[in-house]
Amino acid sequence: MAAHLSDSIFPPVSDFHVSTRRLTSSKLPGNFLPRFTHSKYVKTAFDSRRQNLKLKWALKLSLVEQIPPKSTTVDVNRLVEFLYEDLPHLFDDQGIDRTMYDERVKFRDPITKHDTIDGYLFNISLLKILFRPDFQLHYARQTGPYEITTRWTMVMVFMLLPWKPELVFTGTSIMGINPVTQKFCSHVDFWDSIENNDYFSLEGLWDVMRQLRIYKTPDLESPKYQILKRTANYEVRKYFPFVVVETKGDKLSGSFGFNYVTGYIFGKNSSMEKIPMTTPVFTQAYDSELSNISIQVVLPLERDVNSLPATNQEEVSLRKFDGGIAAVSKFSGRPTEGLVHEKEKALRSALLTDGLIPKKGCLLARYNDPGRTWSFIMRNEVLIWLEEFTLE
Repeated sequence: MAAHLSDSIFPPVSDFHVSTRRLTSSKLPGNFLPRFTHSKYVKTAFDSRRQNLKLKWALKLSLVEQIPPKSTTVDVNRLVEFLYEDLPHLFDDQGIDRTMYDERVKFRDPITKHDTIDGYLFNISLLKILFRPDFQLHYARQTGPYEITTRWTMVMVFMLLPWKPELVFTGTSIMGINPVTQKFCSHVDFWDSIENNDYFSLEGLWDVMRQLRIYKTPDLESPKYQILKRTANYEVRKYFPFVVVETKGDKLSGSFGFNYVTGYIFGKNSSMEKIPMTTPVFTQAYDSELSNISIQVVLPLERDVNSLPATNQEEVSLRKFDGGIAAVSKFSGRPTEGLVHEKEKALRSALLTDGLIPKKGCLLARYNDPGRTWSFIMRNEVLIWLEEFTLE
């Protein structure tokens, strides 16, 4: 959670008192002036108070650094409600309401900066042309007397590349409020996937570049999910309910039982109905040793268990997933058993490091036909369900 700008700008100081009277060296102890008036020592004292603040340079961008008139009050709740209404239009034809921003609004993210509302709106227009962004606002909250923090997800498809890669960014924005104009005067973005969010961040540029790689995803229906957070190592997704046809498997990377579940959708069911193919194929491990395995094919999302034909093979059953929160690690290449176990171990370790509680077992999602897809563009994912997850 971002620290309050006001607290960061005006930290309480109890170590000494600065008088308004002019100080002279003849009236002070010999060690007083070097200790408190030398710029190096003053800077060190204040830097130590701010060294852990992610907003260290965001403070310089906003007019809230100025002490507002004592009579100035800001209706922050009204501005929070405005953001809930306005930000969903960030990339649609309606667009945001520019009248709620100062002409000299300062926008910063790890690779972009603008200092006027015209530059800010130009950046939005450029993103619309190049990426077709899908912006999702998770919340807007007051986090200081003159600031609002928003949390969001933005999914973008880069239209200029033939394979149209999907880029995902999640993070928070600190919206500074000008107490005089009652408008937004700064907008500073922080991405969850990087540590260095300063402008210009080479880490941020690399985060963009590495998402341009090719992953081949078939043009087939797949389970619906919402990306809540993307870190450097994994995504946190909220999956919506879906139904699978499943049977017993042999190992996470194996194909044992695949013919049984595909037989069901190809017409080997009680009504001999042929059901459209979907993606991915799941193999799920239910235990910590990753040995108790089932293989699953997702069924069309508009169907529920009651509307599907019954199975006519003992080995096959239908099951509904109620959905939930899963952490997901994406990787390419042929998903050998050793590689899948390695990815599961790395993901579980990252989750524990970040203070999340993973459930036992995991799923391997395979999106491609291995006989028809080059290994370096295969899309594979390891999923681990989480006990709980709260956006902060």
